[in-house]
Amino acid sequence: MGIKLAGLERPTIKQALLFEELSNKRVQCNLCERRCEIAPGDLGFCKTRKNIGGKLHTLVYGDISSISANPIEKKPFYHFWPGSIALTVGTYSCNFSCPWCQNWNISKSPPNPKLANYLSPEEFVAQVLRERCQGTSISFNEPTLLFEYSLDVFKLAKERGLYNTYVTNGYMTLEALRMLHDAGLDAMCIDVKGDAAAVRKYCGVDVEVVWRNVHEAKNFGMHVEVVNLIIPGVNDREEQLRELIKHHLREAGRETPLHFTSYYPAYKFDSPPTPVSTLERAHDIARSEGIEFVYLGNVPGHMYENTYCPNCGEILIKRFGLEFVKINLKGNCCPNCGHEIPIVGEILYNIYSA
Repeated sequence: MGIKLAGLERPTIKQALLFEELSNKRVQCNLCERRCEIAPGDLGFCKTRKNIGGKLHTLVYGDISSISANPIEKKPFYHFWPGSIALTVGTYSCNFSCPWCQNWNISKSPPNPKLANYLSPEEFVAQVLRERCQGTSISFNEPTLLFEYSLDVFKLAKERGLYNTYVTNGYMTLEALRMLHDAGLDAMCIDVKGDAAAVRKYCGVDVEVVWRNVHEAKNFGMHVEVVNLIIPGVNDREEQLRELIKHHLREAGRETPLHFTSYYPAYKFDSPPTPVSTLERAHDIARSEGIEFVYLGNVPGHMYENTYCPNCGEILIKRFGLEFVKINLKGNCCPNCGHEIPIVGEILYNIYSA
């Protein structure tokens, strides 16, 4: 049950799980690596955590701003249950300050418990099954803010044979990451947002924490794919791309998919859209440095949407946007040279044209 606020029961307000009580009824939130210290009555940076009476509370347990059944490729996951559908939910606000946010209408809006749209974990999982989805995804805004809700959803989903995914900025604490894994989080799509200087300047955080969590998620056995939105004038210089690629090789490994996606003007940022040539340059550098699976996003029909065998170059999965055009695999292996391709889960053959 939730707590009472202004005389009414609020199921979306619950005591948080990861916090430390300090002196003078202050608390430290230990959900993300901002580790905000919060005075009584105040909110943390993300505005979804409040100190109520010397205890930290989440204001967004099951407060769903958006819900949609999405192809898993939209996240983007290209090597995790290809062709499957994930029922996706999000809430409000964020723990980053990115001025180009594509979902700013919810990520820059604080929650309002009096207007909350509550969806219980049981109802959410039941809807996943009704809509014949193969799993859950928490996305749209930063999913870590739905931490307590995620833990409850994931356990229920695993009992019904469903997978669970996060599309995240990867800034959760190790305590939170471990608890998500233990509850049943199967896969994370982690957006690293650029090199250290750009991420510090525009997002207000330390990108080394994100790369640490990429590494630790892999150690936990989760499936990980890494995304970098390339923004002209922010993170598109060759030395910035090479720094990111170096981190990817060290923390994620050569077999972990890396997606370079195109930016479009949004929120407070009006730089022009990313030239396709910039994306192609990033792809070519990453491949030349040894990353085996490099993809371009937001450019439907581009040849670098496809999966190629890193050993012989055979085309294995041809895509157009979120759809398959052709699948050319023998099990999970290249039919030409037999090289095994790291794909988790069953490939669902939703081919729309030959």
